[in-house]
Amino acid sequence: MRSTFIFALIVTAAVILAACNAIDHKANTKPAPAAGSQTTYADGARRITADELQNMLKNGEAIVVDVRNQASYDLGHIPGAKLIPAGEILNHINELPRDKMIVTYCS
Repeated sequence: MRSTFIFALIVTAAVILAACNAIDHKANTKPAPAAGSQTTYADGARRITADELQNMLKNGEAIVVDVRNQASYDLGHIPGAKLIPAGEILNHINELPRDKMIVTYCS
């Protein structure tokens, strides 16, 4: 059971890192999807709108993880975002909740 959870967390971390490094070809060719709808991207990571994030945070359904470096975080970040640089995600995996959506951003 524990090894399955660890494997799932590693896969999640890999998707987070891939999402931050992927080029969104669809984002350049189509307008943003309407709230509540989902678009599938090549990296498999779900995108959410600022309104969706705001609602999830208000309802305690999500946390925000800033995966940039300290200098970028210090220049400005989403209020309440937890700084965990992308290269350190696996070192902090136990700090992330299991019962909330983890929303990451890198720019």
